Amino acid sequence: MLVCPNCHAALSAVSCSPGVFWRCPSCDGRSATIPWLRRNVSARVVNALWLSAKSGTFPRLRPCPACGNRMAEVVAETGHGKEHIDVCTACEFVWFDRGEYAELPSIPNASSWKDKLSPEAREKLALREIELIQQQAQEKARENPNAPDEWWQWIPGILSMPIEQDAECVRSRPWITWGAAALIAVVSLAAFPDLQTAIADYGLIPDQFGRDGGLTFLTSFFLHGNLFHLLSNVYFLLVFGDNVEDWLGKRWYVLLFASAALAGDALHILGDPSSTTPCIGASGGISGIIAFYALKFPNVRLSFLVRIAVWFRWISVPAYILFLVWITLQFLGAWMQTSVSSHVAYLAHLGGVAVGFIFWLASRKD
Repeated sequence: MLVCPNCHAALSAVSCSPGVFWRCPSCDGRSATIPWLRRNVSARVVNALWLSAKSGTFPRLRPCPACGNRMAEVVAETGHGKEHIDVCTACEFVWFDRGEYAELPSIPNASSWKDKLSPEAREKLALREIELIQQQAQEKARENPNAPDEWWQWIPGILSMPIEQDAECVRSRPWITWGAAALIAVVSLAAFPDLQTAIADYGLIPDQFGRDGGLTFLTSFFLHGNLFHLLSNVYFLLVFGDNVEDWLGKRWYVLLFASAALAGDALHILGDPSSTTPCIGASGGISGIIAFYALKFPNVRLSFLVRIAVWFRWISVPAYILFLVWITLQFLGAWMQTSVSSHVAYLAHLGGVAVGFIFWLASRKD
């Protein structure tokens, strides 16, 4: 049974000359498959709609009437403006709120053998088409059930970074997260041509933490040692920061970010106050965000790609499990940093985690 994603009423099949679509008797929403749309709507519009849904750039909000997976809410250009149309990339179902389908440019109906079938036969044929689509999706899922839905998510997977699978959709655009990520990227890339000079002039040196009036606490935050250091920090900020910003609100989110960065720098300095090695990177602030995320959303599933020679497999675990593994590695790294030596400021990570934990304690009853 197909169910309306708005009012959860059972959808009724409507037979017409181009095939069968489903209608909600309560809200008058409509649902149809991508193959049905290709027979009735301009190919340019349908192709753009499908490619946009597969791109992963649109939020996944409402459940699909057929399979229950979250549909991508695509902004589609029509002849009369823009419409927000929901597309399920798992079973190729499309949902139209009342009046949305009428805005799409239609094509003349061409007669086919299906036109000669009875309404009951058309409905059975349409249901069979849906079953085949769902079977194909299930077979693909069984081959690698934790594989990502979007192609671009394979890129961080190959780089050994996790991806979100079922995080809550944010209620507002994370402008602070996006702005911070953009600023970090721009400043770091601008410093790369003469990186050693930039680090020497603007990095945070524990033995000279008060130089330039303490300005290096800020400037060191935007510098990164290499491209992978920059990409990984920006990626983690974008993946985890949007949900934390959405939950805390922009003012408290900025306070968490800044406090975690300062606490990370302070703990790094206390670890070896006489060190003359500059410390750079936004890891302390981002560690605070990661800690808050894992504690506030512990059951969100994160997937990562395991590779052994030519064999690979996506593994999915709850956020709190991955956080426990990560925090254990940070403590081991901090021991190495204080006992032997390390090029990674693990103490700065732990300082940021402490702030994230405090913010979680303060908001855990909300």
